Amino acid sequence: MDSEKAIAAIKEAKPPATDRFTYLTIVETNLSPAVLPTLNEVLQDAELTQEIGWDLVYNLVNLPGSDECLETIARLGNPREVILKVLETLELLSQDDGYQSDDESEAGETNGEKSVPFKQKFITLVNMLSILHKRIKTKYPSRFLATSLQTIYSTYRPNHEMTATVINLVRSLAGNKRPPLPTRKSSVNVANPDQHGDATKNAPDPEADKETEDPTETAVQERLLLSFATCILESFVNKNDVAWAPRLLEFYNPEKIVPGRKTLMARFREEKELSEKDGAVGQLVALIADLGLSSCDKTFLSQVSEGPLHTDPLSKSEDISKPQDIGLSTGGCVILMAYWVFSTTVFDSDHPVPEMHIFPNHLAMLEKFLQDDAEDQILKAPGTVQALVTIGLWLHDKGLISAIPKASLVNQTTSPDGPTSDYMSYILFVTLIAVFHPQLHVRNAASCLAGLVLHADPADDDRLKILYDLLENCDYAALKACAITWLREELIAAAPNAQAAPQNLAAPNTQAPLPSPTLQPGAATPGTRSRAGTNMNVFAGPQALETVQYVVFPNMDYLKELDLQKLVNELGTNAPFFLQAVNFALFLWSSADKWRRVLPPNLDATVKERWFAPLKDAVAKVKKAVDSGEVEGRELGSLQFDLDLLGERLSRLEAAEGFAVEK
Repeated sequence: MDSEKAIAAIKEAKPPATDRFTYLTIVETNLSPAVLPTLNEVLQDAELTQEIGWDLVYNLVNLPGSDECLETIARLGNPREVILKVLETLELLSQDDGYQSDDESEAGETNGEKSVPFKQKFITLVNMLSILHKRIKTKYPSRFLATSLQTIYSTYRPNHEMTATVINLVRSLAGNKRPPLPTRKSSVNVANPDQHGDATKNAPDPEADKETEDPTETAVQERLLLSFATCILESFVNKNDVAWAPRLLEFYNPEKIVPGRKTLMARFREEKELSEKDGAVGQLVALIADLGLSSCDKTFLSQVSEGPLHTDPLSKSEDISKPQDIGLSTGGCVILMAYWVFSTTVFDSDHPVPEMHIFPNHLAMLEKFLQDDAEDQILKAPGTVQALVTIGLWLHDKGLISAIPKASLVNQTTSPDGPTSDYMSYILFVTLIAVFHPQLHVRNAASCLAGLVLHADPADDDRLKILYDLLENCDYAALKACAITWLREELIAAAPNAQAAPQNLAAPNTQAPLPSPTLQPGAATPGTRSRAGTNMNVFAGPQALETVQYVVFPNMDYLKELDLQKLVNELGTNAPFFLQAVNFALFLWSSADKWRRVLPPNLDATVKERWFAPLKDAVAKVKKAVDSGEVEGRELGSLQFDLDLLGERLSRLEAAEGFAVEK
């Protein structure tokens, strides 16, 4: 395109030389980066811009260097028409572009010219809205705002630049009560023409209502902005792992940090990409506080734990007549609470903390999010679910277990004939997180929380029932392995003159930063609410192992019937459970005299026959196949290591004095 001819055409055809429809066609035909300065001069004519400006938005935003022209349109064009066009453009561009990664930073090329990435288009269009909404003069401006916020939220992608842009928008529309907190500020900066531009250039609303703004509008708009901010917070944390739960565990258990391994606490402090996540969340939390949500009172807690689950409150903005009609994102509120407790604990920040307990409040939150298709909910909202784990860890650390410590926590509604306790319900929800969460360190944290709450159950028979239920009904080997660890810790805690639980004998999980929780003596008081009203802790005698022996050491004869490939699959699927069971057997029979009081009569003989011998033969069969080349070692992957370790532990068990196998 000849730039000089294009510039001349735009100048010469300006109305009244042509009508506005013809002129719009001429401008669109001659658009290129070279003509933008000339076009911006033409657009200084407010009357012309009100007529054609809105129709240029889509073409201009796709053109590099068009920001000044679009800002002029936002200041001088008809605000109602331009808002509608901006929202339409946002939706179209979002659909056309699809999802691109957060590190999208370089524009591509189209027909030899640089194209504008969606991230930059989003920033430009949202900046226009921050100007446009201040120009509208109508009785109910919240109706325009609600539509804009819903569109922005549906097209928002949780990267740092877009997050900074929506923060600027909200601060601008809310009156920018104060700057972001300097202690957690983000290093990401984006253009903000509403703040740094010249508002005196704004043209009046040509369609301004004669009626004054409704008295409730200020409160309604502030509530809309607050709802929007909680939605953005939830969206950002669900796409950006902030690692609150594992970092909280590091803070609570510094003695369990592996020497020489860089901690998550250190990484988030030193690595720019991670520290920027903390900064962005801190900015969002400060924004929410400025919008009025800065306390964790009983009303707020009740809404989060007992109120309806709001996943997209902005979509229900048609029937708004008062602020109370506008809900907040339930997930965003949970994340906000998790940030408060995490930041207060780890950074010694001055934030409110919830006055709540694991029972009934936290259990109610878990039920709300996980009672329907838990796997799908966990995968769709991993940040919200991690926030739930973070709150649970904090509540346990503070000793906030039950709001009524002496009340029965048996839930008769589950089954009148065999009611389950709230402890069992709670642990089942948390173990679902330990199974399905996509981040390993959150799965580990959830397992840790489940163990801590199990040990806090004052009824030893209920603790045994929970362990049996997990071992019998759980389909996941890793969780069954955790249950065996918790069983061992219960036996240790119930022992006379109990000492702190020894280190886990199980094969270390080299991927996990922290082992399962250690039960300290006195964490579960022996004799409290024990079976049949006696003072005898069920874990202090043989009753516990008598109850669980067939789920810890099941009959393994079925392994003999499997062909080689199915046997490899079975061992691979259940390796964590088998390894932990072997380690538990080593724990019991390597010090048989010490644990004789908990061993049922002849347990060693029956375990050898139904469990030990078939498992040992199966491991030997697979290892022999590997040695002979019938199965390639590389096909086994990590199972190769597990088999070697399992074989070594079985040999140690075979030689243990209390478990000596007759030759």
